[in-house]
Amino acid sequence: MTINFLGLIAAFTAFFSIWFGHVAVRKIEFIAPTISVPSTIFAILGIVCEWLALIAPSLHVATIFGILGITLLFDGFEFTRQQKRIIKGHAPANPDNPRHAKILVEYSSATRLDLLKRDPMSLHAPVRNNTGDMEKE
Repeated sequence: MTINFLGLIAAFTAFFSIWFGHVAVRKIEFIAPTISVPSTIFAILGIVCEWLALIAPSLHVATIFGILGITLLFDGFEFTRQQKRIIKGHAPANPDNPRHAKILVEYSSATRLDLLKRDPMSLHAPVRNNTGDMEKE
C-alpha cells in the first residue's frame, strides 16, 4: 500500500490560497486607487499558474498550480464584487482612498464602519436604523 498525499496537498493549497485571496482582496481593494490594476494582475497571475499546471512535471505540482491559478482568477473578479459590497454598506469604505471617498459621497448606503471589528454580542454593537445607517443602540 502506498500513501497518496495528493488529497492533502489539494486541501492545504485550496485552504491557504482561498484564505490569502480573501485577505488580499479586502486589503488591496481598501487602498487601491483603481481596481482595474489589481484585477488585471491577479488575472494574469491566475492564467500563468494555469499554464504552469498544464506543463508541470508531476501531478502534485500541477494540482498546486491549478488550484492556485483558479483562485487567483476568481480573486481578480472579487475586486469588483468587493467594491459593490462597499457601495451597499456591507464592507467598510476607506475615506483616505479617493475612490472610496467618492463612493461615500455618492451612495448613502456606504459606511466607514467595519462590522468585522466589533463584538457581535456587545450591548453597544452597532445596528441599522430605518435609513440604513449604522448607529449604536
